[in-house]
Amino acid sequence: MKHSFLITIIFLLGLSACSKDNDDNIICEFTTIIDSEAYENAPSNLLTINSLEINDDCLKINFSAGGCNGNAWEVQLIDSGAVLESIPPQRNLRLSLKNEEPCYAYITKELTFDISNLQVDGSEVQLNITNSDATIVYEY
Repeated sequence: MKHSFLITIIFLLGLSACSKDNDDNIICEFTTIIDSEAYENAPSNLLTINSLEINDDCLKINFSAGGCNGNAWEVQLIDSGAVLESIPPQRNLRLSLKNEEPCYAYITKELTFDISNLQVDGSEVQLNITNSDATIVYEY
């Protein structure tokens, strides 16, 4: 019985929002968009960012919002296109949510975004998620 329980726990711990291909490269679910117009004008339904985590070139965002089940949500991570000159350099991003679900349940999701296109000269950049107080340093 303990053996089955241990195998189940190991299996569940192995599940994550990003996966590895046969070459041990991490595969992100979505691509980050760099577009100043989309950054300003994309949908901005209310959401709460719970946590940020970087694994290789994937940014994992755990967030919550009201809805039925979140299956109809349209989510994008959008960069403003500007690089703020500082040490380290900074980029402003926004998690865009289009949510037309008419329910009042509070749903939490976790998605991964490829952020390799956000690299600048040097070896790190600070990512500021402007529709929250969250920031994270991306080292590459």
